[in-house]
Amino acid sequence: MPEVADIETLPVPQARAGDPAAWDTLFRRYQLPLYVYVYELVREEQPSLDLVQETFIAAARYLGGLREDGKFGSWLFGIAHQKCIQRWRKRREILFDEIPEAPDEWESQPDNLLIRREQEVEFMKLLEQLPLPQRAVLLLHYVEDFSLEEIAGITAAQLGTVKSRLHYAKKSLRKLLTPPEN
Repeated sequence: MPEVADIETLPVPQARAGDPAAWDTLFRRYQLPLYVYVYELVREEQPSLDLVQETFIAAARYLGGLREDGKFGSWLFGIAHQKCIQRWRKRREILFDEIPEAPDEWESQPDNLLIRREQEVEFMKLLEQLPLPQRAVLLLHYVEDFSLEEIAGITAAQLGTVKSRLHYAKKSLRKLLTPPEN
């Protein structure tokens, strides 16, 4: 998700100036990745769509405060992250459903698809046992492919804190995956 080649082509200055076509370009570029990230945290379709919409509304309102146009993507994800945290504070219980995903070649066999779905459900159950900060760092790093520095900006945490959260999240997942010794 991090902008590399398209930093120069993002029409952030034009959007800041109120150009609707620029906003349309930014919306089309980030709508789906942002939805996927929010959905992975919230696990409900309609609230995820609402949070993405709220994120773009907030971005339009506060774009003037963005200092580096090239960091628009991580700034936008940071807004979405904060919107998710606000939602969790209002509603403590989060329901996790199965992740819808298109099957690949290996999954073309019904048995393989069923195994994959069961593994996804089991992984999401493990993931939901992690504290929100650890879960968010895992999703941003491994699903959205943000660097640790970008995650620090998105979550408004120190780089060392992000590294620590990632370390403890992986450690916790390993512990959850290891069968208890009798």
